Amino acid sequence: MAEKEVELKYVILRPLGYPLKASFVEYPKVDNPRVFNVYAKDQWRGEIVYKGKLMFDMKMFPDFAFEVVEAVPPSGYISDSTKIIVESETRVIETELVKNIRLSDVVGQEEAKRKARVILEYLKNPKKFGKWAPKNVLFYGPPGTGKTMLAKALANEANTPFISVKSTKLIGEHVGDGARKIHELYDKARELMPCIVFLDEFDAIALDRSYQDLRGDVSEIVNALLTELDGMQSNEGICTIAATNRIELLDYSIRSRFEEEIEFRLPSFEDRLQILKNNVKELPLEVRAKLEVIAELSEGLSGRDLVEKMIKASLHKVIAEGREFIDTSDFLNVMEKLKISSKQPPKHMFV
Repeated sequence: MAEKEVELKYVILRPLGYPLKASFVEYPKVDNPRVFNVYAKDQWRGEIVYKGKLMFDMKMFPDFAFEVVEAVPPSGYISDSTKIIVESETRVIETELVKNIRLSDVVGQEEAKRKARVILEYLKNPKKFGKWAPKNVLFYGPPGTGKTMLAKALANEANTPFISVKSTKLIGEHVGDGARKIHELYDKARELMPCIVFLDEFDAIALDRSYQDLRGDVSEIVNALLTELDGMQSNEGICTIAATNRIELLDYSIRSRFEEEIEFRLPSFEDRLQILKNNVKELPLEVRAKLEVIAELSEGLSGRDLVEKMIKASLHKVIAEGREFIDTSDFLNVMEKLKISSKQPPKHMFV
């Protein structure tokens, strides 16, 4: 082991398979993350690891390969304290070691950031809070206002894993699939805590029953989630953040489990101007636009609308036309189309 190498805190592995394939070969599946951690460290202890390296099993499934997709720090050796994470085969549950996103990168949302600092302090020192921990927090507000970005920034600044799942993917083909995924999600979180569990598109499983015909599998998902949120097992160091665009439609029995609700608002004029300034300087073409005018006229657009739909669409249009700079009219033309399309009802809404 090289003297300069440091101890790894986290390693994320992606199962790749065998060098050669045969029809009779059994492909292993990680059934218990905690047991796999012990199993993996027993054979790889002291191994120098970095992103892209292939790790081969040497015991139960000789030559089965895993690829290192992330390591913290970027290079180091596996020790007894290293936490080894294996990506889910179905990729329903995503585990990420967030980098390069900080609270200061979230433009505006000052009140949300102020409240979220409690989560940050909790993740840094869970034992300090005891029973006063911010365990379940609800982020709500219009789409594209920075809910996911803020949650990732918290994970990055606390140097903890970010475990996320889109609630729509929890609904399986068979009754029981979703409940099993919920318990798998929190089993992984307990193995990696302190960490953030992020439930995106929360409306998919948490709508008030008057707004949906409650299927059996959705009911089981809700019951499993309530069990985890109520902390029937020790969840010290886990902060669950759920994100929704329509908080008023959530079932009260679920909403009441969240001790804090943090609102995200559409950006103000100052916020829109800052978002424009931050992003146009990264464009590959010159920008000759009056950003103050664009910011003034883009009221009602979210940060995501400004970046992904207006700035990007304007850039692509100018490149397609063979021009060398973007002017005010390019942004205004795209913005007008955006505002018109946003007023149209969803297709098939009244079918």
